Amino acid sequence: MAGRCRIVYIDPMPKPAERSNRPLLILMIAMMAIVAVAVVAMWRIVESGPRDQVTDGGSGISIGGPFTLTDQTGATVSEKTYDGSYRLIYFGYTFCPDACPTELGVMAQALDAMGPAGAKVQPIFITIDPARDTVQQLKGYVPLFDKRLVGLTGTPEQIAAVAKAYKVYYAKADQPGVDAKSYGMNHSSFVYLMDPAGKFLTVFSSDTDSDKMATEIRRYMDAPGG
Repeated sequence: MAGRCRIVYIDPMPKPAERSNRPLLILMIAMMAIVAVAVVAMWRIVESGPRDQVTDGGSGISIGGPFTLTDQTGATVSEKTYDGSYRLIYFGYTFCPDACPTELGVMAQALDAMGPAGAKVQPIFITIDPARDTVQQLKGYVPLFDKRLVGLTGTPEQIAAVAKAYKVYYAKADQPGVDAKSYGMNHSSFVYLMDPAGKFLTVFSSDTDSDKMATEIRRYMDAPGG
């Protein structure tokens, strides 16, 4: 049975390590510090509420950027593939038991709530588990939520690069005794809104409902230059 995924965990008190593991401990602490900065920046963006269009939400951190991945049809795509459309982007994995299905459902409901304007938005699901989320796996998964939803996968290196660009945290869960194919993934859970040129607009936290999401997207569309 697959393990449950947890949303953004950062252990501020790592267990003492033996002297031989000290370099690894230092590396882990550095990585946690980087993740903590990114998560705090995201929450500042979320808590700041409505704002004019900006590149990084005023956080000083650049969010988004170029990527090359593969969609659920097997086609190679990049960020340029979706130029001309607003983008709702969520990072997760198909074996996720709760957070991912919930957020993808909210995204689909938000687009439905927007009516015809929803056609201007491309919903995108990017896996953080490329080992299991193959093209075939995504092909059967994404239509369960919305026929407009695009699923993207890639090599571990490609996924790491796009996750870094969007300040996404993910890691295989430490679950001793769990079957090698049934592991869970710990990951941050935000929905990113990008403009038609791929510029970051805002981020929605996991407690954002579909109506609020739809309202915010419309607000950006109706803004000057939107």
